[in-house]
Amino acid sequence: MTHKRLTWTLTGDDDYAELDDEAANAVRGIGAEDLSVVYQPIVDGRSKKTEAVEVLTRCSVRRYQNPAILFEDAARARFAGRLGRLVREKAFAATIDTPVYLNVHPAELTARWLVRPDDPMYLHPHGVFLELTEAAAFEHHDIVVAVLGELSSRDVKLVIDDFGAGYSNLARLADLEPAVVKLDRSLVTQLHLRSRARNLVKHTIAMMHSFAARVVVEGVETVDELKAALDCGADLIQGYLLARPDNPVPRMTWPPA
Repeated sequence: MTHKRLTWTLTGDDDYAELDDEAANAVRGIGAEDLSVVYQPIVDGRSKKTEAVEVLTRCSVRRYQNPAILFEDAARARFAGRLGRLVREKAFAATIDTPVYLNVHPAELTARWLVRPDDPMYLHPHGVFLELTEAAAFEHHDIVVAVLGELSSRDVKLVIDDFGAGYSNLARLADLEPAVVKLDRSLVTQLHLRSRARNLVKHTIAMMHSFAARVVVEGVETVDELKAALDCGADLIQGYLLARPDNPVPRMTWPPA
C-alpha cells in the first residue's frame, strides 16, 4: 500500500502568473460545492488516544482531484488565499473536540487571508496547527516568521512537515521554533528493517525534543513500523494502520499488542 504525501512545488511570484486564462478561470471557479474535507487522526504514542486530526482537502472537479495540483494552480491564479479559506470553512463546519492540523500553501502566507480576524480557525477552542513542508518553511522563512508573529496570540502553532526530505537546515529550523515536526515518509518505510534509518530517526527525534518540538511519525502502515517508531521515541503516530482519512472523524484503532 502506497502512502500518498501532499507536497508543494515551490514557485516564485513570477511563476504564479504563468497559468493561462482558461486554467486560471477554471480554478477560480472552484466553489464550496466542489470542495470537501476528510480528517485523519494523529495519535499519542503513550496514551494510544487521538490527540489531534489533520484536515485533508478533496475536490470533485476531475482536474483537481490531486490537492497539490489544485493549490498550485490556485497559487498561480492568485486564488490560494481564498481557496484556503473555503477549505477552513468546510473543516470547521463540523464539531471537532481536538486540535486541528491544516496544510498551508506558501502562497497563502502573502495573501493575508490567514490573519483575518473572522477566519473560522480562530473560533476553534482546541488549538490550530499550520503545516508547512520543510522546504516551503525554509524557502519562505521571512514571511513565515512574520505571519507566525501575527498569529502567536491566537493559539496557532507551526508544524514542519516532511522533515528529512532533503532540505534540512537546522539553524533555520531552530529559528522557526516549530511546535511539531513531522518526519518524512521516506524515513519511516520499513523502519524496522533498516538499522541506519532507525539510528537516524532516533537521533532526529532526540534533537527535535532538544528544540522543544514534538515529533509525528506519519505514514505508518504496519505494526512493525509502529513499534519501530515508538522505540525511536516518537511522540505521535499517524497513518493508515491506525485510521484512514474520512468524514466524519474516523475512529482510531490501535493494533493489539
